[in-house]
Amino acid sequence: MKMVPIILLFLALFSYTSNANSFTNDFCVANLGLPKTPSGYPCKSETIVTANDFVSSGFVAGSIKSPFNIGFTSVNVNNLPGLNGLGISVARIDYAINGSVPMHIHPDATELAIIVEGVVDVGFITPTNVYQKTLKAGDVFVFPVGLLHFSVNSGPGKAIVFSAFSSDNPSLQILDGLIFGNKLATETIEKTTLLEKAQIMKLKEKFGGSG
Repeated sequence: MKMVPIILLFLALFSYTSNANSFTNDFCVANLGLPKTPSGYPCKSETIVTANDFVSSGFVAGSIKSPFNIGFTSVNVNNLPGLNGLGISVARIDYAINGSVPMHIHPDATELAIIVEGVVDVGFITPTNVYQKTLKAGDVFVFPVGLLHFSVNSGPGKAIVFSAFSSDNPSLQILDGLIFGNKLATETIEKTTLLEKAQIMKLKEKFGGSG
């Protein structure tokens, strides 16, 4: 695939810039059987580390799921233990026609989106501005850490985006889930969003909320 050299370049750049001290140790393969600490998983003993700890298979198209009509596949420390402490991970997003990635944030990671196929509208929001752009295959867009952002398949067919993150296990907070996927009282949502009760109840049903 033509995008592979570009992807490898950006992965290498992320890894180098975010891990200047990684050269002091060869690696620290995650021991997923132990609790994670603030600095990552404890290291597996090198005596039981194998090449399989540095390989993840299945970075292919994920099943398209509603309500946003996208497939999502990720490679992070949980399925590639060799990423532990390296501050990097990747994801693949497959968009059906009219598919979208909803408004969300990664509180602990910058995201670098590489358009592999199709046409995608992307953007992020600050308190004073919106930075939005229509991208095509070969374009690269950066979402700064912690900012609300989104992407929408705006082309006539499917789209594919590969993303690199400056974290080996980036967190994800989806705005719809935060508001409508919990027990936050409907009355409170009404007063703080100006949405009508019927619409709130409909969204709560879709995202699994109550109250």
